Amino acid sequence: MTQSEAQAESLREVLGADGVPTGQPVLDRLVARLDLERIEVNLFRGVSPPESPPRVFGGQVAGQALVAAGRTVPPERGVHSLHAYFIRPGDPTVPIVYEVERVRDGFSFTTRRVLAIQHGEAIFSLSASFQLPQPGLEHTEEMPSGIPGPHELPDMGTRIMQLGEPVSPFQRQPRPLDIRHVRDPVWSAGFVPTREPVRVWMRADGTLPDDKLLHVCVLTYASDLTLLNSVLARHEIPVRDEEIRRASLDHAMWFHQPFRADEWLLYECYSPVASGARGLATGRFFTEDGRLVATTVQEGLVRIAGSSAATSR
Repeated sequence: MTQSEAQAESLREVLGADGVPTGQPVLDRLVARLDLERIEVNLFRGVSPPESPPRVFGGQVAGQALVAAGRTVPPERGVHSLHAYFIRPGDPTVPIVYEVERVRDGFSFTTRRVLAIQHGEAIFSLSASFQLPQPGLEHTEEMPSGIPGPHELPDMGTRIMQLGEPVSPFQRQPRPLDIRHVRDPVWSAGFVPTREPVRVWMRADGTLPDDKLLHVCVLTYASDLTLLNSVLARHEIPVRDEEIRRASLDHAMWFHQPFRADEWLLYECYSPVASGARGLATGRFFTEDGRLVATTVQEGLVRIAGSSAATSR
């Protein structure tokens, strides 16, 4: 096979075991969505994929907002934290305008605020802080032991085919990420409530450019995919989509060490508390060699149709 033929083969869309598109072309479309159009010095515009759910996916708007912030910061300053609020549901049929406020450019730290706007109203706000690399004290939590590696687990398409159960429209969308559940996911009929964290291996399903900001933004996108499942994991409740309403309310992330989003990362999610139709979820990202590279916390709306309470474990 010639080099051009090999390149053409790598760009060919791949179908997973369940027939859903995946692979490099799907990942390239995600990268294109994160490559915002600059319409003014501090104004950017992003779009949603044509196969979007009725509301813009929260990870998408968070990732795009972080791109907008990063485009106004010197490249040597990396993102170390973000804090965000989901204000209104986003409309996937119209572009999103991201307005960046340059709050501070300090000696070591840079601060940006971003407002995502649709139909003249704010749908999302984000504050992000960037830092020049600096030496200092170092310690970390160890990666959990006894966890099967990603190559020992089925990918999402294979898992769905093995379960043989209907899935939500969201799970039928093209998959730019390879996600592998350590145990049966909460939406499977055989799931048993547990106090154990929800753990998934994930990586971008292809190769990403060598752009540190892009890798952080892809991880921000990915962090919203399974986090609230840890709230449901502690309860005996119906799991069909029409019986559960989930929505991200706020989201925070801290980035501790460099990483690549196209290499395997273990995402460990745990919910310490739920009340008032809200659930708090925490998450940690570990590399395959055991480095803790990012931490996330999110509170989300979790409402169960026709039920005022559920049994907790």
